[in-house]
Amino acid sequence: MNIGIYVYPEAEVLDFAGPFEVFSTAKRLASHDWQVFLIAEHAELVQARGGFPIQPHYTINNHPALDLLIVVGGDHRQQVVSQPVISWLQQVAPNTPRVASVCTGAFLLAQAGLLDGLEVTTHWEDVDALRQYPALTVLEDRRWVAQGKWTTSAGISAGIDMSLFLVTQLADKPLAVRTAKQMDYRWIENG
Repeated sequence: MNIGIYVYPEAEVLDFAGPFEVFSTAKRLASHDWQVFLIAEHAELVQARGGFPIQPHYTINNHPALDLLIVVGGDHRQQVVSQPVISWLQQVAPNTPRVASVCTGAFLLAQAGLLDGLEVTTHWEDVDALRQYPALTVLEDRRWVAQGKWTTSAGISAGIDMSLFLVTQLADKPLAVRTAKQMDYRWIENG
């Protein structure tokens, strides 16, 4: 299984590092053949928030077929106006069995028209801004929202909770519980 996490300049560090840790820990615990990797628009080093340097494994033009795509949040303003990125999402996401976003990553999926007609969520501070996409039903006070193959999550640490939920979907709940325990993380499930 190929799990690709899309990163970009000024991405929130925990938005990509949290899910990466969840899936790589679950892989280790269950000996699953899961490949977890980072995808960026270009091959060069990406500077995430706070100057955190990230070396992507692949680019949007050169990556394996995906079973799960996660689009992270951060300062997304340049990403939603990047035609190569939006076009890539429009091409890749419909053919990917599961697609998720962390925090403001939902804006990229919304800009690509991929979340139309769905209930979604994002970071509490960005809920009103996400409502600029009238085809979405934006929910507040939810850690994540899952509808079919699409899952969106609230801000930063909610991406870890959502990723544990996705482990339940890709494997089972006992593995998600073991993963959270191994990470010494208190999993907050949706209520």
